[in-house]
Amino acid sequence: MRAATAAAALALAASVAATTPALAASTAHPAFGQHTTGFAGGSNWGGYVATGSNFQSISGSWTMPQVTCNTSNDLFAPWVGIDGYGSQTVEQTGVQVDCSSGSPVLSAWYEMYPAAPVYFNDQVNSGDSFTGSVTTDGSGTYTISLTDNTLGWTESTQQQLDGQDVSAEAVIESPTQSYPSFNQLDFSNVTVNGQSFDAVGPQAIDSGQYTETALQGGSFSIVPSGAAPARHHHATAPLTTTPRY
Repeated sequence: MRAATAAAALALAASVAATTPALAASTAHPAFGQHTTGFAGGSNWGGYVATGSNFQSISGSWTMPQVTCNTSNDLFAPWVGIDGYGSQTVEQTGVQVDCSSGSPVLSAWYEMYPAAPVYFNDQVNSGDSFTGSVTTDGSGTYTISLTDNTLGWTESTQQQLDGQDVSAEAVIESPTQSYPSFNQLDFSNVTVNGQSFDAVGPQAIDSGQYTETALQGGSFSIVPSGAAPARHHHATAPLTTTPRY
């Protein structure tokens, strides 16, 4: 997540709706964002993505796992969002795990890619349950909310972006192409346009190091590659995208 300049920070602050979230400065990492391929035999995303048109909302919950840092380059986040698979923007929110200090540091964030992520100042712990949502009015206004169901806080912001609304996803991502180790991460109650995720026919995407279990009732798990049973709807290649690095 590239460091935001003072001017960019002021521009972001000016675009936030009346209920302004508590924000923290970004850190010097690549941004979370578009789907790309070629990383570790898979892609920079792992999870499920629905493609098409007129995606107006996605909501989903997940629990942050206990992680072990393997290198100081390890960085990943589970998130939900709109766009990014075959488009040049992503409207998203999630929780990152950053190992640059040698130990896992968790931070909650939202991002209007290609702008840098914006971080919330709220406490985040391994084992916490989160619910994230992104909705749009179809005219470039996006409402992004993130709730820590365990600690009881909610952040919400409204942003403007010329998005295409051509995909909706619940995924994990490593912008540095380096994941810490964890046993399992569970997504649940994922809905798109008010329907269960299953109903919109999402495709599975492997991240290389981790893979996803079968999607059932809007729920699935991310587990180490080789540990998941067979599932359907595998995405073989993205639409044309530009690499972010």
